[in-house]
Amino acid sequence: MDQQKGILLESGTNELEIVEFSIGQSKFGINVIKVKEIIQPVQVTKIPHSHPNVEGIIEIRGEILPVVDVAKALGYPQSDRPLEEKYIVTEFNQTKLVFHVHSVTQIHRISWEHIEKPSGMYQGLESQITGVVKMNDQMILLLDFEKIVVDINPDSGINIENVKKLGERERSEKKLVVAEDSPLLRKLLQETLNEAGFVHIEFFENGKDALSYLNSIVESGKAIEDEVQLLITDVEMPQMDGHHLTKQIKENQSLSVLPVVIFSSLITNDLRHKGQMVGASAQISKPEINLLVEQIDKHIL
Repeated sequence: MDQQKGILLESGTNELEIVEFSIGQSKFGINVIKVKEIIQPVQVTKIPHSHPNVEGIIEIRGEILPVVDVAKALGYPQSDRPLEEKYIVTEFNQTKLVFHVHSVTQIHRISWEHIEKPSGMYQGLESQITGVVKMNDQMILLLDFEKIVVDINPDSGINIENVKKLGERERSEKKLVVAEDSPLLRKLLQETLNEAGFVHIEFFENGKDALSYLNSIVESGKAIEDEVQLLITDVEMPQMDGHHLTKQIKENQSLSVLPVVIFSSLITNDLRHKGQMVGASAQISKPEINLLVEQIDKHIL
């Protein structure tokens, strides 16, 4: 686990470690940072009328956690090798829960540059895949665990009502740039930020595209602060992650004045230092959209 400790301490390297696991014949991956531990399956207590993808609840060291059947969530058949099955205990979006998978194989350290974003042909708005890693003649699919959770509990997602509670908002002329790889979240962010009065928003699917856009403004001879007033970035994105993007901005004299707010499911007490190390102006955990709007107000109004 020393290697994992290393990557938890570093920031802005544009690398991640993934736990590879299988469902049926398919290989999937989850960011190590989301994983608390991997355990053998234990007795599950079923809950009447719960969501079909939720097997029930288990107790781990005094905490009651829901167990999600990943095969069922993805429309795969159940495992034919029950002895290999594992529970992946996770924490993200300020929530702990357990994912039931068919087997866990190994950990890989890779660069976000080697993760390709899914093609629109097979992705679509409702996709459960956030990236594809080609490794040793096989493909590992990075699962959108947030999407699986929102499908089960829609209230855990971004809620436009939380912005409406902030009251009537005046239309702002300020321009925002957003780096977010999930099509669903881009749509939700557009709706909620529009509701908050921000109508000039440029969206990018990853940090690399967002950085190219910012650099193109500087190269055209314009001052960045005249063209863009704030950047919002996710952390986990193909090609370039949010920490690396923030680091690149803060180390560039022409871009460093730009406030950067990290809006991610990975903002926990254990990981907050990573955003601080690269110079983020603020870090907000998904799905706290109202806190995100408050930070935007604080930095640009």
